[in-house]
Amino acid sequence: QVQLVESGGGLVQAGGSLRLSCAASGRTFSSYAMGWFRQAPGKEREFVAAIDWSGSDTVYASFVKGRFTISRDNAKNTVNLQMNNLKPEDTANYYCAAGSTNYANWVAWGQGTQVTVSS
Repeated sequence: QVQLVESGGGLVQAGGSLRLSCAASGRTFSSYAMGWFRQAPGKEREFVAAIDWSGSDTVYASFVKGRFTISRDNAKNTVNLQMNNLKPEDTANYYCAAGSTNYANWVAWGQGTQVTVSS
């Protein structure tokens, strides 16, 4: 099973940018859809963005459309989340996940990376 490690979180001012990365181990990375989720204190984990195995299809939560971009590099076993125009409400722990091709089942999760956006 694939193992995932996120990086790139940090503290940024509102309007700033961050780029999250997720490194995957295992030879089957390219067979998985990949996604990013986030969880803020006291709130449930929520979907942010997903990308299919080939990188040709992407899906975004409405609250990040136009600001965040998900991408993947199957040769490097990585998936990235470029986050622009960050808002204080984007503050959360961000998780990388690997899942089924229809985005319905997420079978592996990383430990998360904290993103804090100050106003």
